[in-house]
Amino acid sequence: MPLSAIALCSRALIKLGAGPIASLDEGTAEAQVATVLYAPIRDALLAAHPWNFATAQATLARLAAAPVADFAHAYQLPAGHLRTLSAGGPGRGERLVYRIAEDRLLTDAEAVSLTYIFRADESGYPPHVAEALSARLAAEFCLPLTESTSRADLLARLADEAFRAARRVDAQEDTPRALGHFPLVEVRG
Repeated sequence: MPLSAIALCSRALIKLGAGPIASLDEGTAEAQVATVLYAPIRDALLAAHPWNFATAQATLARLAAAPVADFAHAYQLPAGHLRTLSAGGPGRGERLVYRIAEDRLLTDAEAVSLTYIFRADESGYPPHVAEALSARLAAEFCLPLTESTSRADLLARLADEAFRAARRVDAQEDTPRALGHFPLVEVRG
């Protein structure tokens, strides 16, 4: 089965001891719980770590209306934006002073390059992230479907372990970040 919201929810339901669903609209208790809980849990998991597969960079479009106070310019955040990792000037991905307000980035800079986490399509999830998400979904689906707090606690611990394992795998796919600007080191010479 190709990876999709329904496939991930079905995996979670099977881990929970329930049957899989064929659609989020099928009217069963399982489908109703999945419909309500899936999107916020997915977005929270994606935003909780700078996943390589869900990280992007973009040059932001400046908005015509200036912010009311504190900054000179406002920029529109990209569609699907979940979390800002850093912002910089042209050709630079960091070291910009900014604030996120509503769906805008406020700053004094004339141009902004943004590094951010976006809402990636499920078909592009690596196996370790799909496993972490299905484990988290099982933990969150448990109480509304089974009313078993002991099973929910066990599934929450398993979900935390799966998340940590997924973060370790993701971290091994990138060069470790070196300290950029650190004043205490510079002072010591």
